[in-house]
Amino acid sequence: MRLEARSRVSRGAVLVAPFAAIAFTLAVCAALVAWAGAPVGRTYALLLEGAFGSRFAIAETLTRATPLILTGLAAAVAFRARLYNIGAEGQLYLGALAAVAVGGLHDGSGFGLPPALLFPLMLAAGAAAGALLLLGPAWLKLRLGVDEVVTSLLLNFVALLFVSLMLDGPMKDPMAMGWPQSVAINPDLELPRLIERTRVHAGLLLASGLAVAVWALQRFTRFGFALRAVGANARAARFAGLPVGRTVLLCALLSGALAGLAGVGEVAGRAGYVTLDMSPGYGYAGIVIAMLAGLHPLGVVLSAVFVGAVMVGADSMSRAVGVPNYIADVIVATALLAMLVATLLTRYRIRWGRA
Repeated sequence: MRLEARSRVSRGAVLVAPFAAIAFTLAVCAALVAWAGAPVGRTYALLLEGAFGSRFAIAETLTRATPLILTGLAAAVAFRARLYNIGAEGQLYLGALAAVAVGGLHDGSGFGLPPALLFPLMLAAGAAAGALLLLGPAWLKLRLGVDEVVTSLLLNFVALLFVSLMLDGPMKDPMAMGWPQSVAINPDLELPRLIERTRVHAGLLLASGLAVAVWALQRFTRFGFALRAVGANARAARFAGLPVGRTVLLCALLSGALAGLAGVGEVAGRAGYVTLDMSPGYGYAGIVIAMLAGLHPLGVVLSAVFVGAVMVGADSMSRAVGVPNYIADVIVATALLAMLVATLLTRYRIRWGRA
């Protein structure tokens, strides 16, 4: 058996690949559900109902999808240039911490600025914190050839330890009764609710708008062309006179900024403060979302809703049929593996026999 490159990649196959990966994932996980002794059809029906069966369920799915859109965009942008950003989790936390530093550590004074000016400053601080965390791995890759997968992944732990230090130190809320959490941001800086009596906030509109903006950036700008060219073949792009190093660094800044904004959205839209369990792995799930979307910024929105629905639906489903809600993690992980295989098969065909 060998793999043979296809002379032409079918657009239809590229569009079908995510759906085939999801179908395969559900089939594999159905075997696990049956092994747990639960009825497969009812389990999946309850998962779907838990994610979309009521106003509250839809609101929770969209709330989960909001940071996932941004971490998915962060991975999609970086992967497009073959800069493999595995550090969105740490970038999210540093973005959240920066948001509190601007919006919460000044006892409501706002540095003398009105909320209309302080809010964009908070967004900029969160984006800058995430961007700077990825800038180091990108620079090390360009200058020293260091694998950015390793450096960006390890920086997640450095970032989380730094956040832990700050939550137990200068940013600790004195009213938290010893619990490690930051002070809250100014209530005037919180994002408004899109649906009354739910947790859906305006960060969803911001994330969706950024998905459109990233798509337009990649499709209609010189930077977007350079990004695609570098991702396709960096040596050919350099031979053609494109600034490969500058493109990768700008891509790193954009990717890290998007992940940092996910942290800002969680603070300003949902929690109001930073805790060490604020993210249930949104940064890592963003990789799955980007791959399911085929690295397409608009597809990221749909993929994020799918993953958010799995997370929310699994919680309610587990209570009804007794299947552990860890099945959500299995579904997400299997979806990533299935999508990688589906993507491979769109570019290569399997040949049997002797070479």
